[in-house]
Amino acid sequence: MPDVIDRLTVLACKFRDERNWKQFHNPKDMALSMSLEAAEVLELMQWKSGEELQQHLEKHREQLGDELCDVLYWVLVIAHDHDIDLRKAFAAKIAKNEAKYPVHKAHGKAKKYTELD
Repeated sequence: MPDVIDRLTVLACKFRDERNWKQFHNPKDMALSMSLEAAEVLELMQWKSGEELQQHLEKHREQLGDELCDVLYWVLVIAHDHDIDLRKAFAAKIAKNEAKYPVHKAHGKAKKYTELD
């Protein structure tokens, strides 16, 4: 049985392919589109913070989900088109981050790995 990432990738590629949009999907424009969708996530949060932000996001939960799904769409199709196994890539990236941010140095700190004591 295919896992969640596989099923979502099939849905995303099917959506794209049924519309014959792959012809427009060069790496630069896909990355640009992903960045623009991520900016729409940020736009939901612009000029708000703290409790106001939390309430705003709860009120706009569906819109936030839609924008996150737009970002995920691009992650899935870019990975698919460039033959990246997201499961393996994610696990490898987490391992790299664990090495850069060991718990004993990073716990409770919002610092870049180069600034950890």
